[in-house]
Amino acid sequence: MKTTTQQTPWLARFRPSAQARLRLFCFPYAGGGALAFRAWPAAMPAEIEVCPVQLPGREGRLSEPALTRVAAVAEEAADALLPYMDKPFAFFGHSMGAFVAFEVTRLLRQRGGPRPARLVASGCRAPHLPRKRPTTYDMPADAFLAELRRLNGTPSEALDDPELMRVMLPLLRADFEASETYEYAPGAPLDCPVTAFGGLEDPEAGRADVRAWCGHTADAFTLKMFPGDHFFLHASQAPVLAALSVQLRQDARAAAG
Repeated sequence: MKTTTQQTPWLARFRPSAQARLRLFCFPYAGGGALAFRAWPAAMPAEIEVCPVQLPGREGRLSEPALTRVAAVAEEAADALLPYMDKPFAFFGHSMGAFVAFEVTRLLRQRGGPRPARLVASGCRAPHLPRKRPTTYDMPADAFLAELRRLNGTPSEALDDPELMRVMLPLLRADFEASETYEYAPGAPLDCPVTAFGGLEDPEAGRADVRAWCGHTADAFTLKMFPGDHFFLHASQAPVLAALSVQLRQDARAAAG
């Protein structure tokens, strides 16, 4: 199968690999970007090509407005990433990124497009479950910063830097708005396997919330829990990537027949 070599702002540092048998598109959490996955390519097996997704409003796309609705992000991402689905692929999304990955998968099905070999939803309650907390994206700055500290995903040195926060707060608010206003529209379960990752001490998405992703696939479902809070993705990076590698290797081999 011919492999695309065109470039897109939606994929950071995209370098097609002749060895790769499966592409892993990685959707970041609210306020995050492609840099959240910078260590992944070196830690993953050669047959897995890590493709960090770069959303508008951050990193190399700072001049673009950040999108404030998951549906809008998914719509644009589905269009932009379709040319890169010319080989077997999987989706990984953490927190807000899990909702985006889920909605991109549903859009592809709706359009008769390719299906991912697997959807990995990480650090996120199942989409049909209601939010546990009130919205925060429209809080006054001090209260919003306190919420960021509580979540423990933004380095304290960044939160203590007024100039950096002046630049970052609009993006963070936009992402939190997208995540907090997400509304699930009922639909048929996906026809691809779903894996759900959770943090054992995550106050945002507990075991039951993460396990509930099982209702969104008619295929196989796997649940894996890791030490850590909402950002166990970083605190338990090695075991997360080890577990992901095992499943994606199996998916790559199954796709190759």
